[in-house]
Amino acid sequence: MGKKIVLVTGANKGIGNGIAKHLGLSGWRVIIGARDEQRASSAIEELRSQGIDVLGWVNIELKDLANIDEAAKEIKEKYPELSLLVNNAGIPGDMSVDSEHTEISVIRETLDVNFIGTFALTKALVPLIAKNSGRIVNITVPSEISPYWHPLAYVTSKAAQNAMMGVMAVEFQQNNIPVEIFSVHPGPTTTDLNGNMSLPGFHDIETVGQKFAELINDGQNHQGEFIELYPIVKED
Repeated sequence: MGKKIVLVTGANKGIGNGIAKHLGLSGWRVIIGARDEQRASSAIEELRSQGIDVLGWVNIELKDLANIDEAAKEIKEKYPELSLLVNNAGIPGDMSVDSEHTEISVIRETLDVNFIGTFALTKALVPLIAKNSGRIVNITVPSEISPYWHPLAYVTSKAAQNAMMGVMAVEFQQNNIPVEIFSVHPGPTTTDLNGNMSLPGFHDIETVGQKFAELINDGQNHQGEFIELYPIVKED
């Protein structure tokens, strides 16, 4: 049997790119999920220059359900041995305003991408991943609200992802479906999504990517778990 295959959505930059890199360095064959062909091609070139086996890229636009159907069909045809889906892609919503000033349209758009789109892709790929006794991992944040950082649209969409993960984990176990699903919170990380914020306690993408790869390769069952790579340190 060849090396295992992983699809990482939003892998052209940020945490997704770090995850793709370090999974690749640890022996996984990587599929890039991205919205933009030029960015995907640049990411593939960079990853391959580091010795990573990148199989190619798939156009995935999470706000477009028809696109997700086409992407899932392409994945099933081209990569029938896929055994790991990393749901990393997402949008931040408007992180600059409080809940009172958050527009309904922003809530809807963020939910459409981060939850509805992620669920649709996951749902479409469950049969393939089950066939390969694989895993699904969501990159998310705690559902418990932090007093230090709580943009409404974003944390709401991620709470929905956590609920999806929990329900699916229970159902996979109850119905003897050979799929493991869990959520991972990278912890405070400097990325484009948060405007490259860098404060005490923040980590860089390389550190998070390496830690994530170690988790994936630890040989343990994490069904239904919410795992914090680097928990938020509370202020005194």
